[in-house]
Amino acid sequence: MSTSVTTTCRDLDELLPSAQTACRLLFQECYKAGIKNIFITETYRSQERQKYLYAQGRSRPGQIVTWTLNSNHKSRLAWDIAVGPPQSLYDVTTLNRVGAIAKKLGIEWGGTWSNAIDRPHFEVKSNWVMPKGYKLEGKINVPTNSKGQVQLIVEDKKEEIKVTNWNPGSPAMKTETENFIAQAVKDEIILESHLKDLQNGTMTTDRLIGLYITIQQRRSK
Repeated sequence: MSTSVTTTCRDLDELLPSAQTACRLLFQECYKAGIKNIFITETYRSQERQKYLYAQGRSRPGQIVTWTLNSNHKSRLAWDIAVGPPQSLYDVTTLNRVGAIAKKLGIEWGGTWSNAIDRPHFEVKSNWVMPKGYKLEGKINVPTNSKGQVQLIVEDKKEEIKVTNWNPGSPAMKTETENFIAQAVKDEIILESHLKDLQNGTMTTDRLIGLYITIQQRRSK
């Protein structure tokens, strides 16, 4: 990735896989805690950009924004965040809450540094692994500007019914199935037409499974 030293990279995919996962997990847990107005301000940072930022407030006009030339941003293991409206950009209360969550996840937070507190900064080691008891529960929307909101998108999982040992060509299976359907007809749970369709070979497997579920549900009432 080649960019100008004045360009900020906010692309989560520019981080190493372990950092990507850690960042998504942090945003997920923040969402679950009701913190939805945080967003990424920087991920990967080249060494050239690090030198450029380090010069600010020293050999170049402006306020000091970094205290090191050796940042984990250039190692693709760190990211910075900010806070969206209605709070201020670096609202201490919100960042402290995010920092407390990060600590539980084994993510290092710049807010705990004694030499130079950096509350918007988070990073992990290259061997970071997800703590026991946690998992990514869906797709995490990680905003990159103050207009976005953190989202957790969980896809509905349709219950799958797996039929094992089903062999339509087996005479024993065919006889057992016919007896099952015939008994359901006799019990007036389903119509006799279903049995006739099974006997003449027009009964599909999906339909048969549906009938089985219906019969079992009605018998359990």
